[in-house]
Parts: sequence; structure tokens; C-alpha cells
Amino acid sequence: MGVRKYKYYFKKPKSEITKDILYWLLIAGAVYVAASSPSFTRSLINGYNKRWKKYPKRKVYDAFYNLRRQGLIEFRKQGKQIYINLTYEGKKKAGYRQINELEIKKPKRWDRKWRIVIFDISELKKMHRDAFRGKLKELGFSLLQKSVWVHPFDCAAEIELLQDFFGLKEENLRLIIAESLGNDIKLRKYFKLT
Repeated sequence: MGVRKYKYYFKKPKSEITKDILYWLLIAGAVYVAASSPSFTRSLINGYNKRWKKYPKRKVYDAFYNLRRQGLIEFRKQGKQIYINLTYEGKKKAGYRQINELEIKKPKRWDRKWRIVIFDISELKKMHRDAFRGKLKELGFSLLQKSVWVHPFDCAAEIELLQDFFGLKEENLRLIIAESLGNDIKLRKYFKLT
């Protein structure tokens, strides 16, 4: 009884399974399993055993079923294969989860370069602009002046992901890497750089 309780408390919650499935499909695009199998679920779980072995089979099945019921994934039979992919809504949800987990890694040593993000999002997209600005703050950027934000560490991949997510064109968003910003004492202090 005590062992069961211990295992129960340390199982990943269902939402973690859902997150893993959405992220997996977002990265992989459409995936497929053999349609000839008498048990689709068994085929799916066995085919991707390494990915799912940390979860009870029933929970994996339930997660796939719930995602399909919510219209976030779709199954399509083509010949002897069943293709599984994200719907438009599924891609949006997976994108939100990916954006929510973004973080800029701090390297052991600073390369003494500043990353400057300049953006121009029109008044018509005020909600996008506020959300983008909020995400920059969350990622640790410092406001240099209106619509100009600074960070000392490499963030090209994170900015590219935000650009895609918010549907911004190159003329709306720029990432500039600079070796000098003039007097940067306040910024160095803010970012705790030596």
C-alpha cells in the first residue's frame, strides 16, 4: 500500500502527457502507425515505446482520445497507414505551450555582446504588441528606450520562435548584435555582469 501511494504521487499528471504529445506532433509534423494492427493504441505505444514508457498505457490512450475529441489532433487513414497530426487549433495550443516554456540560457561566460530587439507592431495589433512586450520582460530583457529591448545572452532562436508565433515580418522585428552600447554600467548591473 505504501509503495503504491509513493508511485501515485510521483506519476506525471495527465497534462504532462498531453504536453508531450502536442510538442512531439509539433516537432515531428505528421506521424504514422500501421493501420493493419488489430489494436491501434498498442501499435502506437509500441511503435514509440521510448517516448511513452514513462506513462501508463491507459493514460496515453486517454490523452490521445481527449486530444482528438477536443479537435486538437486528427487521424487520417491512407493505405495501410494511419497518420496523426495536429489540427490548426492543435498547432496553436502546442505553440502557446512552447512559447510559455521559453527561456534564455545563461552561459558560463558572457561574450561581451548585446542583443538588441527592435520592434514595430501597429496600433491595430495592440494585444499582440502588449503580449510580445510582456514576453520580452518575462525572458529578462531590459527596456533601453521605446520598443528597444536589450539582453546580453544569445537569444536568436527564442526571438525567431516569437517572430513566427506572433506572425511578425522582418520589417516589424529586428535582432541586432552589438559589441558596444556606449555607457552600459546600468545594464551590466541589471544583468549582474562583470
